[in-house]
Amino acid sequence: MSGIHPFRVLRAKPLWIANGVITGVLALLFTVFYVGANIDPVDHMKNLPVGLVNADKGAAVGGKQVNLGAQISQSITKSPVSGDKTDWKVMDEKEMKEELGKGKLYGALVVPHDFTSSTVALTGAATNGTPARPTLTVLTNQSAGSVGSALARTATTQAAASASLQVGKVLNAQGGAGQAKLPAAARVLLADPAAVTVKDGHPLDSHSGLGLTAFYYALVLVVCGMLSANVISGQVDHALGYTHNDMGPLRLHRPLIRATRVQTLAIAGTLMAGLSLLMGTLVMAGAIGLMGMDASHLPLLWLYSVCAIAVTGIGALTLLAVFGTPGMLVVTLVFIGMAVPTANATTPLQALPGFYRFLAEFEPLRQITSGIRAILYYDAQADAGLTRGWLMMAVGLALAALFGFGVLGWYDRKGLHRIPSEAKPEKTAAPA
Repeated sequence: MSGIHPFRVLRAKPLWIANGVITGVLALLFTVFYVGANIDPVDHMKNLPVGLVNADKGAAVGGKQVNLGAQISQSITKSPVSGDKTDWKVMDEKEMKEELGKGKLYGALVVPHDFTSSTVALTGAATNGTPARPTLTVLTNQSAGSVGSALARTATTQAAASASLQVGKVLNAQGGAGQAKLPAAARVLLADPAAVTVKDGHPLDSHSGLGLTAFYYALVLVVCGMLSANVISGQVDHALGYTHNDMGPLRLHRPLIRATRVQTLAIAGTLMAGLSLLMGTLVMAGAIGLMGMDASHLPLLWLYSVCAIAVTGIGALTLLAVFGTPGMLVVTLVFIGMAVPTANATTPLQALPGFYRFLAEFEPLRQITSGIRAILYYDAQADAGLTRGWLMMAVGLALAALFGFGVLGWYDRKGLHRIPSEAKPEKTAAPA
């Protein structure tokens, strides 16, 4: 037995350097991914999709047909104030409701059918009493993400306020000297005639976490797959006799069963697929049965949950098998570090810097969240993100299989077997 005290290893510089580099890089990367993505969403915002509906039927003014709603829509779409931050999509009310119901719009601004007639009526306030004030309606959409909905609300509210002031200038110019005869309150009202009301464009159940249950549910699926991959990888190695299994003070060791790297990954992947049935069921039972999360299309949600855990877990097992011990760091970065900021859940993709939008195209959490959101909030409509979710999971599974079995097959052909040192035959010195 060696007489060297165990704590003397703390004097070894390589131990400090290697761990310092790994933990330091990990801390820096997580800071860049999380803080960098969300540090200034307003400045990074580009082409946030917002609906613009002009339902105004116009009115006859001085023998001419006037449509103030059309003027407002034109001024908003051509205004240089928002630049390329807001992508105003002109549409009718039916199309707007459909787009809100698929999460393709973060909000909308609606000019009502009687806007012109209500506005013109204000000019007769001195003789006709107090007419109804015209209203511009701002619609929000928390189901598409609370931050994105808030950004859209700010953009639409500012546009509505600016439009009201422009309409006021038109009314004052048309009224001429007659405006002076109006009461002071009426003149103030004419300068800024439109009231702005805010409504929820796609209401959700109270147990929908203000539109965030889809994200957190998807995150649970990814974490289950990622962490169970780490457990399954270790347990398969123990079952094959390649590693010890410490259970508290006890150390268990099984006889070695020689298996190639490809065989080991196949065993772990099969175990992951089977256990995903259990985990997916328990996630649903916990979220809906225990916590009361609002959900529909339960059979589809169960199938999607099971597949999401299985695909995530098999992908993580592949990285662990290919990279070995550093694989867990790679798994953490891929499935958590780079995934959470780019999930299009807390911060919309349109408010992320370009690099993060690029990551979002293939990061697994974003794809899984899209499918869960479609099932929970959008009546499982295929083009609301469900088709993309299924497609990207299939692509991810295929890439994991090709990469994992391809690289591990190469390891096996090169003779890079996983044989513990104590199982290798000892070399004996040649006789003198």
